Amino acid sequence: MSIEERIQIAVPPGVIDRIWSEVDRWHLWDPDTKRARLNGPFAVGARGQIVPSKGIGVPMLVTERSAGRSFTVEAYIPFFRMHFEHRVAPLAGGSEVTHRVWFTGALAWVFGPGVAKQLRVGLPRTMQSLKAYAERP
Repeated sequence: MSIEERIQIAVPPGVIDRIWSEVDRWHLWDPDTKRARLNGPFAVGARGQIVPSKGIGVPMLVTERSAGRSFTVEAYIPFFRMHFEHRVAPLAGGSEVTHRVWFTGALAWVFGPGVAKQLRVGLPRTMQSLKAYAERP
C-alpha cells in the first residue's frame, strides 16, 4: 500500500531541495509536522526525530539522498515502518514534486490502513503548503 501526491511548483528544483534540507524548518511548510531534527548532516544514515502535529515523536533515518533530486526518510516504531519518499524534477517554469509514502513491518497491516486514511487527507494539504512556502516572495 502506498499513497502518492504530485504538484507543480513555480521554482527550480534547487529551491525545493534547499527547503527539504532545512529539516529543522519542516514545520514551516508541513502542517502535519510539529518538529523535526537530524543529528548530523542531511545525508544517508543521518538519524533524528520527527514529531507529528498530533502524536508523539518517532525516530527517523535518512535512507536515500540525491542532492537536488530526492530523499527518503524512514520513521519507525517497533514492527512498523513508514517510508516518506520525496522527489523533484525540472519542468518548464518550475518543478514537479512527488511525495510518496508506504509502510513495511510486521504490523503494517494493523497500522497501515489508519495511517493511510490520514495521509490521503493530509498529503494534498502538505503539498499545497510546500507550494505556497516555496513560491512566497
